[in-house]
Amino acid sequence: MAPAVTARGGRLGVGIIGAGRVGPVLGAALAAAGHAIVGISASTDDECDRVDGMLPGVPVLAVLQIVERSELVVIAVPDDQLVELVEGLAAVGAWQPGQLVLHTSARHGTAVLDPARAAGAIPLAVHPALAFTGTSIDLVRLRDAWCAVTAPAPVLPIAQALVVEMGAEPIVIDEDDRAAYAEALAVASQFSTVIIGQAIAALRAIGVDEPGRMLGGLVRSAVENALQSPHPTGGDR
Repeated sequence: MAPAVTARGGRLGVGIIGAGRVGPVLGAALAAAGHAIVGISASTDDECDRVDGMLPGVPVLAVLQIVERSELVVIAVPDDQLVELVEGLAAVGAWQPGQLVLHTSARHGTAVLDPARAAGAIPLAVHPALAFTGTSIDLVRLRDAWCAVTAPAPVLPIAQALVVEMGAEPIVIDEDDRAAYAEALAVASQFSTVIIGQAIAALRAIGVDEPGRMLGGLVRSAVENALQSPHPTGGDR
């Protein structure tokens, strides 16, 4: 572990696997903290456009090239791709001793990175509790966001430091609690999206031209009240 821990004293060469809404934003946040983004993977025109917008000048590379060149590999892919990706890279001997490997899945802790860990890599699980847009707006929102951090105790400070450098607040979630954590966030996100969508549709049906703007103050204040309430599920008491 010594090489990676020593590298934290200066800049890390960071590679991003995944150019969806999360990867380029975290890459931009790490770049703003002084780290060098060595490359990012992208497979569609939309992803390449997102890279150009968020990480101008950063080369789009094959996944194997990214792992080969990086001290920190950030894996920002959908949950259903994570296991196969980590195992596939292990099968071809891509992971390196002392390399930091960080995934951004809410549901998984570090066990999913065991194939990389077996090769000597250092596993970190960091999930930003944020609904990403894939734009620079997210960099501002990160400053008010929390990130769930799971890592082996000796390297937990590394994961926490990376979160702080990105402008967010780390909170430690135990390996066994990641599924419950993911479920809680999914409930909050999906419920709010569905209910707000229904309200917007109802207002449009009665001729309101900009229902999103009309509901903005109400929704924000209602959410703030719910978050600050000592009885968040009990209504007015």
